[in-house]
Amino acid sequence: MSIIVNVDVMMAKRKMSLQELAEKIGITQANLSILKTGKAKAIRFSTLEAICKALDCQPGDILEYRED
Repeated sequence: MSIIVNVDVMMAKRKMSLQELAEKIGITQANLSILKTGKAKAIRFSTLEAICKALDCQPGDILEYRED
């Protein structure tokens, strides 16, 4: 089972940089980079909510499930 994080896709669609998104949602660029590259083991709902608000999207646009 794999959960794919598509933050980079949504950032590209909204033409938003890593730095700009990190500032808008109030987390460090390093932590956002970990999430963006799929290396994160968890995400807080408050962080997911902030990302969705900043990128004007739904959680399903950010997270995707794929079978191995």
